[in-house]
Amino acid sequence: MTEIWGIVLAAGESKRMGSPKMTLPFRGKTIIETVIGNLLASKIEKCIVVVGADRTEVLSLTAKYPVVNCFNPNYKEGMLSSVKCGFDHLPSEFGAALVVLGDQPMIETEVINLVIETYINSDKGIVVPVHNGKRGHPLLIDRRHREEISGLAGPHGLKGLLVNHPEDILEVETGHISVLKDIDTQEEYLNELNQII
Repeated sequence: MTEIWGIVLAAGESKRMGSPKMTLPFRGKTIIETVIGNLLASKIEKCIVVVGADRTEVLSLTAKYPVVNCFNPNYKEGMLSSVKCGFDHLPSEFGAALVVLGDQPMIETEVINLVIETYINSDKGIVVPVHNGKRGHPLLIDRRHREEISGLAGPHGLKGLLVNHPEDILEVETGHISVLKDIDTQEEYLNELNQII
């Protein structure tokens, strides 16, 4: 089996939240720890956490886990810069990478495994989880797209890769609305906390 890595994007500035959201409490841990825990319980082999803003606080939490950390000095440029940073830190022999948003602690391990299994059992290079026909995260991307990702630019971000390769995309229905939801604001955070009380 090809080696599948997880890339957790945890470098954002949390502008809409107003405070560092990666370190907020969630299910007895923090948001970033919950995301890492869900990933490490899945079928991925290894995990990279991309840090940027609030890196000292985030690294103090990720230090408890067997993950690789990388610092994105360009984090203010947006999510694509963190995706590139993560892919740049992958070993040459990796098979595919699962790009995970650090503010999606609601995504369970079973959803992650469904995306991974779909990739393993297909010949497609990009697997996209969907709910009721709407595309979400995390995306799984084969190593054959690594070089193109490093050259992506413009407002489309990682979506540019999907636009360029519609023939290489496989959508998988997850049955979980969590793939469409992330936590950007205090309201969204409180709504998710109320879901789990």
